[in-house]
Amino acid sequence: MRLGPFFETRLEYAEQSDSSPYQYETIQHCKSLVDTPMEFDFHELRTYPIPGGRPSMLALDESLVRLDLKAKGKDDAIRQVASMLSESNCVDPLYEQSMLSREKLTETGTYLGGGIAIPHGLRDDSYLIRRTAIAVGQFPNGVVWGSDMVFLVIGIAAKTDEHIQVLANLAGVLQDETVSNRLAQTKRIADIVAMLTSDKPPERESTSYTADFKHAVDVTIAGAAGLHARPATTFAGIARQFEADIKVRFAGKTANGKAMASLLTLGVERGRVIRILARGKDAEQAILRLEAAVVSGLGEIPGPNDEAPVARTRTALRFAGDLRKGVGASPGIAMGEAFVLEKMTIHIEEKAGRYQDERNKLLSALMAARQELQKLIAEVTVQAGRKKAEIFLAHQDIIDDTDLLEETNRELQAGLSAALAFKKVTERRAVQLSVLKNELIAERADDVRDVANRVLRLLSGAGPTALMKRLPTFPVILITEDLSPSDAASLDPKRVIGLVTASGGPNSHTAILARSLGLPSVVGVGREILTVRGLLIIDGEGGVVVVAPSDADRALALRAMSEMAFEAANAKRDAYRPAMTQDGKRFETVANVGSVEDVVAAVEAGAEGIGLLRTEFFFLKRNAAPTEDEQYEILLRMAKALRGLPLVVRTLDIGGDKDVPYLQLPHEDNPFLGLRGIRLCLAHPELFEPQLRAIVRVAAQVPPGSIRVMFPMIATVSEFKDAKAALEKFRLAFNAPSIECGIMVEVPSAAMMADAFAESVDFFSIGMNDLTQYVLAMDRLHPSLAGKADGLHPAVLRLIKIVVDAAHAKGRWVSICGNLAADRIACPILVGLGVDELSVSPAAVAALKARIRNVTNKEAQVLAKRALACESAEEVRQLL
Repeated sequence: MRLGPFFETRLEYAEQSDSSPYQYETIQHCKSLVDTPMEFDFHELRTYPIPGGRPSMLALDESLVRLDLKAKGKDDAIRQVASMLSESNCVDPLYEQSMLSREKLTETGTYLGGGIAIPHGLRDDSYLIRRTAIAVGQFPNGVVWGSDMVFLVIGIAAKTDEHIQVLANLAGVLQDETVSNRLAQTKRIADIVAMLTSDKPPERESTSYTADFKHAVDVTIAGAAGLHARPATTFAGIARQFEADIKVRFAGKTANGKAMASLLTLGVERGRVIRILARGKDAEQAILRLEAAVVSGLGEIPGPNDEAPVARTRTALRFAGDLRKGVGASPGIAMGEAFVLEKMTIHIEEKAGRYQDERNKLLSALMAARQELQKLIAEVTVQAGRKKAEIFLAHQDIIDDTDLLEETNRELQAGLSAALAFKKVTERRAVQLSVLKNELIAERADDVRDVANRVLRLLSGAGPTALMKRLPTFPVILITEDLSPSDAASLDPKRVIGLVTASGGPNSHTAILARSLGLPSVVGVGREILTVRGLLIIDGEGGVVVVAPSDADRALALRAMSEMAFEAANAKRDAYRPAMTQDGKRFETVANVGSVEDVVAAVEAGAEGIGLLRTEFFFLKRNAAPTEDEQYEILLRMAKALRGLPLVVRTLDIGGDKDVPYLQLPHEDNPFLGLRGIRLCLAHPELFEPQLRAIVRVAAQVPPGSIRVMFPMIATVSEFKDAKAALEKFRLAFNAPSIECGIMVEVPSAAMMADAFAESVDFFSIGMNDLTQYVLAMDRLHPSLAGKADGLHPAVLRLIKIVVDAAHAKGRWVSICGNLAADRIACPILVGLGVDELSVSPAAVAALKARIRNVTNKEAQVLAKRALACESAEEVRQLL
């Protein structure tokens, strides 16, 4: 278990300040003993000094410790502890619901180990905490907590660092089973108070076991979601190409660099620094190769059409029946009979034979599992594409994990059977992952359990599970505690029309596969859903399950399903018709692309041109920058595919979340505010000029006006003038026709100065993702803030209006770039704001055109005016 970023932050401070040895030792000790991340946000500790020598102690009030309690179940136990906190005026009564919601995020919830659970609220609900406090409930008869039994429930409400010693002491309790047993049965409140508030200084962690690694490098994880399954698989795959012993160190923990599952237990989030260590024959080469791979994002640089968990794109359906709230994982409406899939029981042979026999059984099962996965990868590649199949490449890596095998071997040597040993080790690894702060990594625990079940099934002698054979022959909505990725990949959408899970999250591999199958899905509904039978409605976008729907609910669902089917069919049929409002206003609908293949797909989807060509994709997945001729050839192929339709080429935009390792650019502490986009290009003419020459060479060979150039991340008028002057120099040299030049409006200064820019630019393209994150100061890739970085926030809409008015006053046109334009609510508002062009992914073009045809420009203008007067994005979304 890891108490995560809190201790990492404290340690950073302790290492860089005059903190007392006691502070440093306490924090380091907690880091070494505990791996479970707490859902608390202690970022303020980066700014404010830690006072005094020892951390301030929380005086555990004896009135907040209650003995000999009884509970009907986990939720009841949490409510009792939450009531203790609210009755003492430590938290708002609503904090109880926050604790219950947090508990549903993972299968194991807040179980810590040793018969102890630590329920606490969601990070975003910290405002409900009035003062830091801990309440302890003792349940001598035990409370069922998932698959575990809990005797001590410690409810935590933390706003400051006062509870640090309690958490440190819990680490000690977990390591001593006799102590945890005694606390579970004691009749004296003083025993619990004394154990949890003792301030005996712990010993400092030793790191001598990595001291003999001669080669090491510190590098920042650059991928969008941290070191989760795919990048960890890539890292381990590269590491295994070297003979050197390779370790990765982060936050006081060390992982095997050649084992994906081991790397996941580090819980590294985006933007955090890891240390790669290597020793042996080719250690230096390994370090260089791995450093470059990490800097380049380990294959996780976001592409133009990357999938994301479902986001609301329409007004919520107002069902009136028995509603069960979960998390929308895959959009769409489904109505049908519920079928609850019972968990298959796998026989675990506990009686062990000779060590060598058990080891041979395990190795045979692992080999058979590997063969099954190879077949599954081939099937998923055909059905859903190579990227979805990579999920099961990660499963293969788990099977090949040498650390996992060594741990299992130690259990075999201790006398356990092959099945019991493998179950024990994989479950331990799954628990380590499930409690990590990074939700994307935490949900990889499902993958470990999926692999474990596959191997355990083979060890038991059972054949393939054949999920579809266990289901009725008629279409059903499948309800299950959680569905493994392997089972999700086998679903037939003709017989499974919707999916509901009691646990799991929207980033799980199961959710990703459901989206690829177009299967409406709601996850994390809670275990009560497993008792439901009869007719159900699920809203995969709203994250709602309607149990025993009324006639009105059924009518509403049928109407919504009919409308969606009708819209999709009409959109596809009319994809090549212009996008014109019902009162005759025409809007250009174009596409965002990154490759020649994307351009072809865009034209086939009905796009009227390319509104954004991301030329940075020419530079990725290479060992050197593309030459001028290479860029010329790609651009020429795109222009020919468009046959005179406009191609807006955005010049190289790297920096921020897009790094190119071979360019060897200096490290920046805040790359989003550093040398990015046009700033980088102007500072590196060796990159900028070959690209400009390639662009004007193509412009000289295609119909005049079909090639346009757009400069990214423009903040000042002088930046635009410098960039245009560089382009103009080469245009004259190649005798190319006049080329329209515009800017990306991604920086608030460009929007506020739009009237000044309109004197010299030919057009504006508003980059919704970056503009939103800069206006709201919210990282669009942040796991907690990404959902709040909504482009429909009135502050963003008002800037768009400023740009539109300034542009039109000088006869310039304005484009909106980003899939928000295809949002059912955003589309009419953007139309009403007066933009001239909407640029989305090729897959969204037909639907975008259909939405424009369904509104009048006059109605859209009224709606936009109302949106500008709103106070929040939520209020804007309620307008429809």
